[in-house]
Amino acid sequence: MLLLDYQNVLIQSVLTERFSGAPPASIDQTVSDFDGVTFHISTPETKTQILLSIQIRCFPDLVKYGAEEVLQREYGDYVAPVEPGFDFSVLVDLENLPESKEERDALALKFALLKRNAMAAPFEQAYQEHYALKEEASKFTSEEAPQGVREGGEVKAIHYREEEAIYVKASHDRVTVIFSTVFREETDRVFGKVFIQEFVDARRRAIQNAPQVLFRNDAPLELQGVPGIQNTNSGDIGYVTFVLFPRHLTPQRMSDVISHIQTFRDYFHYHIKASKAYIHSRMRKRTADFLQVLRRARPENEEKERKTASGRTFKVQGN
Repeated sequence: MLLLDYQNVLIQSVLTERFSGAPPASIDQTVSDFDGVTFHISTPETKTQILLSIQIRCFPDLVKYGAEEVLQREYGDYVAPVEPGFDFSVLVDLENLPESKEERDALALKFALLKRNAMAAPFEQAYQEHYALKEEASKFTSEEAPQGVREGGEVKAIHYREEEAIYVKASHDRVTVIFSTVFREETDRVFGKVFIQEFVDARRRAIQNAPQVLFRNDAPLELQGVPGIQNTNSGDIGYVTFVLFPRHLTPQRMSDVISHIQTFRDYFHYHIKASKAYIHSRMRKRTADFLQVLRRARPENEEKERKTASGRTFKVQGN
C-alpha cells in the first residue's frame, strides 16, 4: 500500500526551487490539497518575498483547540498578516534565508507542512489532557477515582469535510480518535470493510503494538450526546475508531503518531479508489482478451450472397 506524504509536495517543490538560488520570479499559484484545503502562494509586493496562505474548512474548530498557538510556535517570525479570504499566512524573505542547503530544505518542508501543523492542534491538546488525567488517576484506585477522571475529557470535534468529522477524546489510559466517513457507493462500503479488516488482522498477526482499530455503522458510545451525530443505520456513514494506548502516547512518538493518524481518511479513500480503478482495468483487459478469442473463433470461409442482373440471389460456398 502507498503511504501518502504529510506535506504538500507541490508547495515543497516550488519553495525548494526558490530557496536554491534561482533568480527571483513572480509567483501566483493556487494549490489544492486533500479535504478541500486551499493554498495560495504568491509574491504580492516583491519577487523576493513569498507569501503562503492556507484556507481550511474547519479552521474555527482548530482555533478552539489551540491551532493559533501551535502555528505561532512552529512559524514564529514568519507569521504574517492573514491574506483576505484565507485563515493563516506566512511570509519568507528570499534575501534572509539560512545559509546551508539542509536548513533551506528543512524550511521549505516546514512551510509545506502547514496543513499538518494546523490539524495537529486538537491531537496535541488531547495528549496534554491524557498526561493530566493520567497523573490525576495515579492518586486513586480505579473505584475511587472521581467521575471526571474516569470519563475522561470532552470530545473534540473537527468538521473537516462537509459530511465528515474527526472526534478526539482523551482518557487517563488512552486517547480515542474516531473518523466518520461517508460511502457514496455500495462498492466503496465493501472495499472499506475489507481494508479495515486488514488493519484488524495485521494487528492480530504481526503488529501487536499497533493501535486497536474498530469499524461500525452506528456511532460509538464515546460520541453519545455529541451534536450532529447521525445514526441512519443505512450503511452510508461508517465510524472508524483508533484506540491509542500509553505506548503510543509518549512525547517521543507524538509527532509521528499525529502525522500518521490525521492522514488516515485520505489514505483510506485513496486506496478504495485505486482498488476500483485496478479492478476496472483488469475487467477491460479480460474483455479485450475475450473479444480476441471470439475473433479467432470466427470461420474464415463464410457464405457469400450474390445477386444476378435480374435481382435473383444465390449463395456461393467458399472453397
